Amino acid sequence: MRHAPAVLLAASLLAPAAARADGPSPAPSPPRSAQARPPALEVTIDRSKVDVKGRQIEVKLSRAASKVRIKVLGQSGAVLAEEEKPFGGAAAGSPLAVTWSPSSDEPVARIEVYGYDTEGYWAGIAIIPWNVSIPHEEVQFETNSDVIRAPEVPKLEASLQKISEVVAKTSELGKITLFIVGHTDTVGSAEHNLALSRKRARAIAAWFKGRGVKLPIAFEGLGESAPLVKTADQVDEPRNRRVDYILSVEPPRLPSGDASWKAL
Repeated sequence: MRHAPAVLLAASLLAPAAARADGPSPAPSPPRSAQARPPALEVTIDRSKVDVKGRQIEVKLSRAASKVRIKVLGQSGAVLAEEEKPFGGAAAGSPLAVTWSPSSDEPVARIEVYGYDTEGYWAGIAIIPWNVSIPHEEVQFETNSDVIRAPEVPKLEASLQKISEVVAKTSELGKITLFIVGHTDTVGSAEHNLALSRKRARAIAAWFKGRGVKLPIAFEGLGESAPLVKTADQVDEPRNRRVDYILSVEPPRLPSGDASWKAL
């Protein structure tokens, strides 16, 4: 799954304090501009392992890690948590798990992450895990078809209105994308259902695009792999024939490792 790049918050090269010892004074150091600087410290976050409900995030540093500090902010801008966890020189690239305990149940809008290496350098990034699922009436397709019939258009028009209302209230969060994911019941082969769900998700995405939606739009189909109601094979369950509309800044996590968002 392709992930949107992290937003750079701050990056600072801090000179570690010089060690002192008894004895003759050391030779003068070369000018700072002449000293070789290490590559910039990089802090990365695996978006697939950001667990907002579980209040945990996984961080990696490009050099040995001294500590990680995080700040969690709510949609109102209030600071919900500030945590710092030492890692005692964990090797570069090690997964560093940091948890937090929020001061309230306000939805998380932004997580700022600062990583510190063992030499006194630090860098930071931020992620915006905010997303909203748009409630809607499901578009009904004919069997094995991805064609949107005229009687179904009012359902999409109502959904478009809801999408516009949410975007108007939350545009300050950043670049919002409309993500559309299709699902099917278990009637038919898994391969057929996967392809059909993807075609239907794309058809709805194209309808929104054609109606002037200015947001970036991405789509994917999951077939029968993520049912709302678990059933045996070859069961006609209407509740599993659905499409999700999600507004988000960060790409929502997909349950299947083979699935990836496709830009319209």
